Amino acid sequence: MDFSPPLQQGTLLRRYKRFLADVQLDDGSEITIHCPNTGSMKNCLFPGETVWFSTSDNPKRKYPNTWELSATPENHLIGINTGRANALAEEAINNGVITELGGYTSLKREVKYGDENSRIDILLSDETKPLCYVEIKSCTLLEQTAGYFPDSVTTRGQKHLRELMHMASLGHRAVLLFVVQHSGINLVQAAAHIDPQYAQLLKQSVNSGVEVLAYQTELSALSSKITRRCKVIV
Repeated sequence: MDFSPPLQQGTLLRRYKRFLADVQLDDGSEITIHCPNTGSMKNCLFPGETVWFSTSDNPKRKYPNTWELSATPENHLIGINTGRANALAEEAINNGVITELGGYTSLKREVKYGDENSRIDILLSDETKPLCYVEIKSCTLLEQTAGYFPDSVTTRGQKHLRELMHMASLGHRAVLLFVVQHSGINLVQAAAHIDPQYAQLLKQSVNSGVEVLAYQTELSALSSKITRRCKVIV
């Protein structure tokens, strides 16, 4: 996924009202940008560090700039825009990077499914295989040496696990894919200390036939792309 034009940079001042962040530019001026991350952004907020943002040409947007990347004091890069995860996953599947999800002839996005009024992120199909339901989550929380999901209690995420278990019980293939958007994360596990219900449901899901994958993303101001598989501990 190329950023065209390349991302602009500034210095993070603060994030507030959940969807807004103030950034200081190199000339000393300040702008307010959109924060496309609904989570707590635990361990992702570093005032004084460099951030990168994209610019929309949509004249109807009140805040045309969107926060995309952050640098940490340890010089790691974090993909702040969780909405990029689905597009990154689709690109990686189509390019054969996520080998476990290869061999399908059709890929559809945001398909209604399940018993709880859900939409699956990616539905893969082929006349020779069972349907494959892929739920995608962006993982950015680094604590010590591991990456964790979620970074706050997620009833929505719990619902998605129940839906995946239901699909597996019907004989379909059900996959939870963690897209790791933090250059310092090489291992992913459930954040039982933050959302014990999610961690419990994740173990139950695996025991019910749900597959869990994690893939690392290579991040820069020019492009982002999924590159390699990470270890997952359930």
